[in-house]
Amino acid sequence: MTKKIILLLVIVATIVGCASKKDVIYFQDLAEGEIPQPDTTSRYPKIQVNDILKIDLTALNPEAVIPYQFEKTTTMQSRSTEIMMLEGFVVGDDGFINYPSLGKIKAEGFTTRGFQKKMEELLSVYVKDVSVRVRLLNFKITVLGEVSKPGTISLTEESVTLPQALGLAGDLTISGQRENVLVIRTVDGKRETKRIDMTKTDWMNSPYYYLRQNDFIYVAPNGPRVASSGFVGNVGTLLSVVSILLTVVVLLSR
Repeated sequence: MTKKIILLLVIVATIVGCASKKDVIYFQDLAEGEIPQPDTTSRYPKIQVNDILKIDLTALNPEAVIPYQFEKTTTMQSRSTEIMMLEGFVVGDDGFINYPSLGKIKAEGFTTRGFQKKMEELLSVYVKDVSVRVRLLNFKITVLGEVSKPGTISLTEESVTLPQALGLAGDLTISGQRENVLVIRTVDGKRETKRIDMTKTDWMNSPYYYLRQNDFIYVAPNGPRVASSGFVGNVGTLLSVVSILLTVVVLLSR
């Protein structure tokens, strides 16, 4: 009788500890050859207060752009990200940057591509055939929870997707809820939240497919993971306790 009880407990523990396909497989509703198209309007990040912009100018006459850029302290080959951030243009609390010879220019709310076009329009009045390139220097995201490598990630890419960010964090652990990935985002000074179900694909054409700077991603633990954090909820501990109690009962009954 005692052996049957122990065997039953082992079977129950095995069933409880197993995860089904629907718990771990991504994009389960994806049919062969079909995939939702991302919202390209959210591909390029919008400039926010405290962002640091790298603005590069080129023209047919290189000397023509000298009055409109800061003197670089080091050569391009030896410039680190830290040095470039010191030389970058910080977006102030009012949403403006202070640009050489042009004064204060509104940057907040523009995408990097949109601000690039705006700078070309402003500079084309003074510089012939000017070309402008705008990049964010402080693009970073934070991924926490049930991922292999949680932490804050600094990025040099101009557009990063949610799957890419989770990949950089080492992917979700087996204990992460695929259907409960939380994204916290600041938009116009207010925080927004969105819960993503990674087992589906309907979110791929939403503004949350492409991440924005300072996005916070949290992967919630699944039920077994939460249960295992407690003493009684830990299946292995529970089996050990039951085994000891049964052993004591058997010994006392002899």
